[in-house]
Amino acid sequence: MKTLDTFDWITISIYFLVLLGIALWVIRKKENNTEDYFLAGRNVGWFVVGASIFASNIGSEHVVGLAGAGAGNRLPMLIYEIQAWVVLILGWVFLPFYARAGVFTMPEFLEKRFDARARWILSVFSIVAYVLTKISVTIYAGGVVVSALLGIDFWTGAIATVVLTGIYTVLGGMRAVVYTETLQAVILVIGAAALTIIGLDHVGGWESMKETVTPEYLNMWRAASDPDFPWPPLLIASTITGIWYWCTDQYIVQRALTAKNIKEGRRGTIFGALLKLLPVFLFLIPGVIALTLKMRGELEWDSPDQAFPVLMSNLLPSGLRGLVAAGLLAALMSSLASVFNSCSTLFTVDIYKKLRPNTPEKKLVRTGQIATIIVVIIGIIWIPIMANISGVLYEYLQSVQSYIAPPITAVFLLGIFHKRINAQGAFVTMITGFVVGAVRIVLELVKDSLNPDGFWYLMGDMNFLSFASWFFLFCVILILAVSYATKAPSEEQLKNLTMATIDPEEKKKNKNSYNWKDITISLVIIAIVVYVMVWFNGK
Repeated sequence: MKTLDTFDWITISIYFLVLLGIALWVIRKKENNTEDYFLAGRNVGWFVVGASIFASNIGSEHVVGLAGAGAGNRLPMLIYEIQAWVVLILGWVFLPFYARAGVFTMPEFLEKRFDARARWILSVFSIVAYVLTKISVTIYAGGVVVSALLGIDFWTGAIATVVLTGIYTVLGGMRAVVYTETLQAVILVIGAAALTIIGLDHVGGWESMKETVTPEYLNMWRAASDPDFPWPPLLIASTITGIWYWCTDQYIVQRALTAKNIKEGRRGTIFGALLKLLPVFLFLIPGVIALTLKMRGELEWDSPDQAFPVLMSNLLPSGLRGLVAAGLLAALMSSLASVFNSCSTLFTVDIYKKLRPNTPEKKLVRTGQIATIIVVIIGIIWIPIMANISGVLYEYLQSVQSYIAPPITAVFLLGIFHKRINAQGAFVTMITGFVVGAVRIVLELVKDSLNPDGFWYLMGDMNFLSFASWFFLFCVILILAVSYATKAPSEEQLKNLTMATIDPEEKKKNKNSYNWKDITISLVIIAIVVYVMVWFNGK
């Protein structure tokens, strides 16, 4: 790998100065109330909402991992990257319910639809999941990326990035996060697009690349009997996980809730969906380009995850290399900033405010800032643990969401589409679902010591996509059975919180919040998704 030169460092310095300027401008403008600190005053336009959704999704481990999937014969994983249509579901289906309920957080919505138990379960579970997976994985991958790009040791890179991101998140709150993320999304797209274009030119174009890796390599649809990526469970499980991640997870939904109204929020999700089409071409294709060059003997790397940084350092000219390095740093920082802010929001609004309902606004903001600092410290403490985790467990962390998603997706989907679903059904499903998910993780780790012919081995060894698909069906049956076996919720409690109970005035408001342009762009996005799915068929 080539190291960064003077022009690269000048580019990175300019980027950080601009980022610092935006953060300072936002910090000076902010007000000391919870709505401003956690939801940027609910006054953000569609462009910033969409860019923030995209930047939150793309972390450094995401960039490196997706290029690694392209370079390491794991192309079916690209189905998780063309879920732009699921982002549209957030704007068209879920967001109007969240906005009508006037909530800050997803657990708060569950309390309004069901009861306080559902709120507590989701709040505590989400915070633990964020600290143990999102934060630790992002910091670990970020430390590796920063040390490789900047030529500094892992610890210095990881801690410097965490502390820098933590400072502007604590001081500026959500407003600092969404505005800095807008700049970071732009930088990341420009840098990665330049790498894709230069890379394709270097290998002699798409057809030449296809010839080298063979057309079969570019097939995302494996046989139903494939041991790793059977296509029916892949399609089902990726959709379940997608709805959980894009439509019900605080980390993403909080961006849409910052919008000044439903119209801007929906347009933000449409813009975010449009941007979500880009990762396939910006990150996965460079991985395939890197593999092509390796097969031709023009590039060398040890593991597929090194494909993106090695390709970047070898192909890009001075200055532009620095811009892409800044983009990767941006991806890391935006993901960390998002999860820091989401953690502090969940803790302050869903736990602290519930325990102390009369706390003044200023104290709640201060509590949110302290919560962010604590999360930053836990993140740093977790680095040595992550640094000692093997690659297998790192991969396992990515599949954990397949065990988290089914019960949450079932509760939110049926809660909105079926008015007979009640609080008891939601409570039993979430508790049971989280226990089953935890048991599956333990069985997966200890399966080698189990009887290969036994039930528990089968549960631990089953393909994670197949497990997630059957697990979701189990959660749907469970929530329906418990709800119908217990008392139906009152009409008053359900008002405007399910499809069947929206009053005429709210329906009219919702209809006035979009026009033919929103519908047309959404249909174009769905058409592009279908085209990409058909295009990567190995022919």
